[in-house]
Amino acid sequence: MKKLILLFTLILGISVAANAQSKPAEFKFEKETHDFGKIPLNKPAKVDFKFTNIGDQPLIITKVESTCGCTVPEYTQTPIKKGESGVIKVTYNPTGAALPFSKSITITSNAKTTTKVLYIKGETVAAASK
Repeated sequence: MKKLILLFTLILGISVAANAQSKPAEFKFEKETHDFGKIPLNKPAKVDFKFTNIGDQPLIITKVESTCGCTVPEYTQTPIKKGESGVIKVTYNPTGAALPFSKSITITSNAKTTTKVLYIKGETVAAASK
């Protein structure tokens, strides 16, 4: 019985040690904030947030949300393997008054940091008249 318990403990210890050696999935973004500067009202502005998985496990994005309906994110739906890249495309559609804006995009994933926030900012200006 003692040998069985010792064997089980040894196998469990090796399993834990093997898992500790691999790093979980993790984002490495080229940039986490984008400033559009001045953009005209009612003219959509787009930006791509490119990232690489620097962890050992596949990176799976489960959800990407924005703070309002004027900001629409699209993202890589397939798992991103170690060393591979993906993109989160953000489209901002300015409507209403000409004002400065700041919006956040929240990413939920299986990464070491499970929640990541990206930011866009700028100022909407009245469209040039013809």
